[in-house]
Amino acid sequence: MNPDRATLDAMHRRLAILASTLVLAVGAVVVPSPATASANAMSVVGQRQVVPGSVNRTSINLEATYDARIRIGWDSQNIKVESIATIRNTSGGSIDRVELNTVAPRLGAMTLTDALVDGQSVDASVSDQTIIVPLGGILLDGATVVVEVRYAARLKTSLGGSNWMFAKANGIANLYRWLPWVSRKTPFDRPNFGDPFVTPTSPLVRVRIVPDRTMRFATSGEKVATEGLTQTFEARNVRDFTITASPSFVTRSTTVGSTKIVGIARSTTVANRLRDEGARAFGKLKALLGSYPYPTLRVVQSAGGYAMESPTLVWLPYGLETSRYRYLVTHEVAHQWFYGLVGSDQAREPFTDEAAADFVTRYVLSQRRGSSCATRELDHTIYYYPSSCYFEIIYIQGGNLLNTARTRMGSSAFWAALRGYLADNRYKLVGSETLLDALDDGTSLNLSSLFSPRLPGIY
Repeated sequence: MNPDRATLDAMHRRLAILASTLVLAVGAVVVPSPATASANAMSVVGQRQVVPGSVNRTSINLEATYDARIRIGWDSQNIKVESIATIRNTSGGSIDRVELNTVAPRLGAMTLTDALVDGQSVDASVSDQTIIVPLGGILLDGATVVVEVRYAARLKTSLGGSNWMFAKANGIANLYRWLPWVSRKTPFDRPNFGDPFVTPTSPLVRVRIVPDRTMRFATSGEKVATEGLTQTFEARNVRDFTITASPSFVTRSTTVGSTKIVGIARSTTVANRLRDEGARAFGKLKALLGSYPYPTLRVVQSAGGYAMESPTLVWLPYGLETSRYRYLVTHEVAHQWFYGLVGSDQAREPFTDEAAADFVTRYVLSQRRGSSCATRELDHTIYYYPSSCYFEIIYIQGGNLLNTARTRMGSSAFWAALRGYLADNRYKLVGSETLLDALDDGTSLNLSSLFSPRLPGIY
């Protein structure tokens, strides 16, 4: 076998994944020689598990680890991404393609420069915010494939619309959903500010950030290495990996129990405020919802736009009024449990994470209120609700539905059931029915009428 340069490069990158996995498993750094590296990489290619045929099927129920490198040009705002996903088919059936989510095509004028499957180039395509990668055959249930994607994109300079997710402004760069992640095709455009995303948890993500100048980063991972300007981060059991960058970030931290709470901003005053509000919210929410498995929670000043949740990290926009900090920090921290620990299809079932997060937020802040919009069903997608009433229906009416369940069940039974739901479904993707069934099962009362279409419920 005489592989070309692209194939050799891909094999060497796959070897880096194997070496990283070995380091994590034994706690020691193993650096193979170039000869050994080539031999091991050739061995990986020789174990190709994609077999001939087609089934016209993909799935979101795949287990993927990610090893990525991102180059960031601070002044040019250009980024280049090389991502390797090692994907095991855990869907229960065969697949012949994978669908990867990233906002880069919609917001960053992305150019897909290469896609490889087990080191062989494939004709990948881009549809909306999805990169569709054909596997060149069938991946049977339980089999593994290595998918490499390379792209170039440019951060926006304006914060309008959804641009703030992938932009540089106010001395800060926002990179949300930049890493191509196993998902399913989901429309990006919607009539409101709902989150058009659904992603399963990855057991391991390793990201090397290569800036063109000295930078400070707030990410969804823990820093594990620094070499020159390059910084390497790792995250475990997360369903996304966000990067926030600035040359002038200041950090201030405290601890709540065994968790480090870090405020990160361009000024000490704001960093202190984010830290304090984050610690306050985290302490109250953890007492109600149960354990938090990550060592750190970062509350970060973003370039602007909206407040936003990510695994182990939340964004609060630059220039935010002081009066809005407490509610927004608490709501985004609540998402560490509802979306982060227990995931859902945020586009097709926004009730599952948004209503739950807003309910617990208003409970701990004593800010329960009625909705200013007419009562509507809560089981629609984000593509259904108008912008003028999306918040009032999903957040307020949805949260009030859960509060009614709490008052009927009694607080002790309700919170026990909610903690059980979170514990039983940790790192999974579930739907609204799973949440409501958990509450119904947590009481001798019959809550089915509360959740029926005849009342302001969800089914």
